[in-house]
Amino acid sequence: MAGRCQGSSASPSPSWSLPTEAGHGPTEDLIRRAAEAIAGADALLIGAGAGMGVDSGLPDFRGAHGFWRAYPPYARLGLDFRALADPRWFRDDPALAWGFYGHRLGLYRRTRPHRGFRILRRWADCMPGGWFVYTSNVDGQFQRAGFDPDRVVEAHGAIDRMQCTGDCGVGVFPADGYTVRVDGATMRAVGPLPACPSCGALARPNILMFGDRDWDPSRADAQRSRLKAWLATVRGGRLAVVECGAGTAIPTVRLVCEDLAGQLGGTLVRINPREPAVPAGQVALPLGALLALRAIDGWFEPAVDPDDETEVAP
Repeated sequence: MAGRCQGSSASPSPSWSLPTEAGHGPTEDLIRRAAEAIAGADALLIGAGAGMGVDSGLPDFRGAHGFWRAYPPYARLGLDFRALADPRWFRDDPALAWGFYGHRLGLYRRTRPHRGFRILRRWADCMPGGWFVYTSNVDGQFQRAGFDPDRVVEAHGAIDRMQCTGDCGVGVFPADGYTVRVDGATMRAVGPLPACPSCGALARPNILMFGDRDWDPSRADAQRSRLKAWLATVRGGRLAVVECGAGTAIPTVRLVCEDLAGQLGGTLVRINPREPAVPAGQVALPLGALLALRAIDGWFEPAVDPDDETEVAP
């Protein structure tokens, strides 16, 4: 790796180790293997699912009861995440739909990316063959952490983009300038709802929902095209795939990371505290994203102070 990790395989011993409660032994060996794969790589693919945002304070909506603990009004309605992430609400009950997505829009705008994003960005900057991000998250955390938007694939869309429900042909447009007031007691939107700037019809997030035949995939398709072009330059090189917090319930990111690591002869480092299983020969770290990334980063020299609170520019 160039840059900060110039000339290094992983160092003989880490400058920062796991807390006692995280365990040692086999896990430490896996962290060393992950560090060696990253240090020896020419290119980096970062995969991220909902677990990546947990260390920033974002909910992962794991299971109906976890979702209802975060949002009690929906428990009273008997509506879980999957039921609410349905495009029919924009037709049948726009205030309910925008209560759900408007709350998330505000939450994601207020949330600062945790320091694990900075670690990944530093590794990416070391790669002579470049890097790409593939995420199912719609929260825009990578862009807020300073990652080049042209190198991020948001497979399920993004909450900071919108589309028209009237299919007027306006395409995907920014959500900048739109705010949605939400009554916290009912989780319903209050006041004017986002409208299409072209025809005035109700706008909706450019997010792929369950059973969604109306999602406009044009932006995500353009992102995938850029990823495909980059992957063509990676063939024959040494690829590291670092996947953080991608589960099996909606396995989009896991499948892409496994497939690309296999096709390109890369090393997959899967970071997941509950579902770390990997194909033979790959690296499974049963840890949360931030803890694992800090532990891996501790193997590189020169060491970075793990308590450094400096934030990247938004």
